[in-house]
Amino acid sequence: MTSYAPPLKDMRFILESVIGFRSLLKSADLDSDMVSGILEAAALVSTETIAPLNAPGDRAGCGFEGGAVTMPPGFRAAYRTYCEGGWNAVPFDPAHGGQGLPWALAFAIQEMWQGASLAFGLCPLLNQGAVEAISAHADEDLKKDVLPHLISGLWTGTMNLTESQAGSDLSAIRALATACPDGTWSLTGQKIFITYGEHDLSENIIHLVLARTEGAPEGIRGLSLFCVPKTLPDGTQNSVTCAGLEHKLGIHASPTCTMVFDGAQGRLVGDLNAGLKCMFTMMNNARLSVGLQGVAIAERALQAAVSYAKERVQGSLPQGGARIAILGHPDIRRILLSAGVQIEAMRALTYYAAFLLDRAEEGDADSQSLVDLLTPVVKAWGTEIAVEVSSAAIQVHGGMGYIEETGVPQFYRDARILPIYEGTNGIQSVDLVFRKIMRDEGKTARRWIAQARAESDGFPDLAAMLDRLEALTGWVLDEGAAGRMDSIAASCATYLKAFGVIAGGVMMARSARAARALGDDPAWKDFSIRKIKSTRFYNDNILPRALGLIDITRRGAESTLAFSLEDF
Repeated sequence: MTSYAPPLKDMRFILESVIGFRSLLKSADLDSDMVSGILEAAALVSTETIAPLNAPGDRAGCGFEGGAVTMPPGFRAAYRTYCEGGWNAVPFDPAHGGQGLPWALAFAIQEMWQGASLAFGLCPLLNQGAVEAISAHADEDLKKDVLPHLISGLWTGTMNLTESQAGSDLSAIRALATACPDGTWSLTGQKIFITYGEHDLSENIIHLVLARTEGAPEGIRGLSLFCVPKTLPDGTQNSVTCAGLEHKLGIHASPTCTMVFDGAQGRLVGDLNAGLKCMFTMMNNARLSVGLQGVAIAERALQAAVSYAKERVQGSLPQGGARIAILGHPDIRRILLSAGVQIEAMRALTYYAAFLLDRAEEGDADSQSLVDLLTPVVKAWGTEIAVEVSSAAIQVHGGMGYIEETGVPQFYRDARILPIYEGTNGIQSVDLVFRKIMRDEGKTARRWIAQARAESDGFPDLAAMLDRLEALTGWVLDEGAAGRMDSIAASCATYLKAFGVIAGGVMMARSARAARALGDDPAWKDFSIRKIKSTRFYNDNILPRALGLIDITRRGAESTLAFSLEDF
C-alpha cells in the first residue's frame, strides 16, 4: 500500500519565493517560521490521522439505512481531530470565529487534506464554499446564526444545484420555493449528486439550494438561493431527507446523495432572482479547490510511482550489465519527470490564484479580474493533469498497477471525477473563452500575457509561446466579432489547454529564477539545482505541447463542424 508525504519544501518555496506571499505576512501577523510551523502541523494531521483512512474508506464506503448515512470507520474521529485543531477555520473572518489567515496558506494546507484522502477532503471543500457564499450574500442575521458553526466545523455545508432533468443546464431547474407568512420559505423538489448531503460527521448540515420562486422569470434569471438546514433552530428535523446514495467509480468514502425537499423550511440568501450570482461565489471557490484536488491526487499518485520505480528490479540497460530498478530506464524517468514538472507548475499556478484572491479581498480589482481569468484554467488543466498522472502511475507499476491491493487504482478512480464535477472541463473552456476572454475584449488576458512576458527574459521558448498565445487570443476575438460562435465553441477546449500549458511554463520560469536566487543558501542548494533542471525539462518536454494545441484551435473547428448531427 502507498504512503503520503506532503511536499513541504516545494510548498514553502512557492509561497515564500515564487508567488509574492511574503507581502501578505505582515498584514496576517505571520512570519516565515510561523508559516513553516503551521505547514508542519498540518502535515502531521494529514499523514497520521487522515491518510491511513484513505484505502480502508475506499473499501468500506458509506452505509445507508432509513435515510441516514454512516461514514466509514475512523472518519468521525478524524473529523473531530481536524476541527479541534482549528483547521476548518483557517481562511475565514475572525468576526465569525475564523483565523483570518491568507488563502494562499490555506491552499497549501488544504492540498494536504486532499492528498491524504480526497473523499475526506471533499467535506471541508464544500463547507468552505458555503461559508464564502453566505459571507458574501446573506443578511447579517443569517450570517450570525450560521457562520460560526460552519467555520468551527460543528456544522457542514452543501451545494444543491443539479436535478435529474437539468444537469448542467440550470435554466431547467424545477425546485420550487414558496413564501411563508413568517418570512421563511418552503422548498419542494429533488436534487441529485449532492456531495456530503447526508452524513454523521457534524451536528447539522446546511444545504444551499438553488430554486425557483412562484412567478419568477423563466430560465436562470428566475433562480434564487436558499439556506435550508437539516435540523431547525428548535431542534426538530426539517423536511429534507436523503433518498439514496450513488454507487460510484471512485471517492467511495464521500457520500453522493439524492436529496428530497418536501416543504422544507429555508431562508433566502441574497436577493430574489439573484441565486445564480450567489451560487457562483460558492462555485468559483469550489472550482479553484477542485484544481487543487488535482494537484493533490497527482502528487499522491506520483509518490507511489516513484517509490515503486526505485524498488522494482526489471531488465538491464540497452548496453547490458546488471539488472536494475526500473527507475534506471530512461523512459520511466521521462514518465515520472513529465508527471512531476506538471505537478510543480500546477501547484505554483494554483497557489498564485489563491494569492490573487488574498489581494482581491484587500480591494485590488486587477487581482480579482486575474483570478477570474485563471479559475477555469486552474480547474480544467489541473484536473486533467490529475487523470494523466494517476494513469501514468498505473503504467509505471505495470500489471501490478491494475491490482487494487497496490492502492494505485484508487488514485485513478478518484481522480476521474475531477474533470466532471463543479462544472465539466468543457464548461470551464466555454467560461474562459466566452465569459472571461470575449466579455472584456481580451483585456485581462492580454494584461496577464504582458506581465508574463516581462518575466520571460532568459526563456526564449516561453517568450515565443506567449507571443503565439496573444495572437491566438486575437484570433478568438476576431472569430467572435465575425459572429462565428460555433467555430469558437468547437475550439474552446484546446485554447484552454494551450493557455494552461503556457501558464505552467510561466510559473516554472518564476520558480527557476527564484531558485537561482536561493542557490547560495546551503539549506536550499540541492533543491534549487533540481528546480532549475525541472524548468528545463518542462520547457523541452511539456511546453511544446502548446504548439499543437494552438494549431488545433485555429484549424480544428472547420472539420469538426463539417459533420452534421445526422452523421452520428
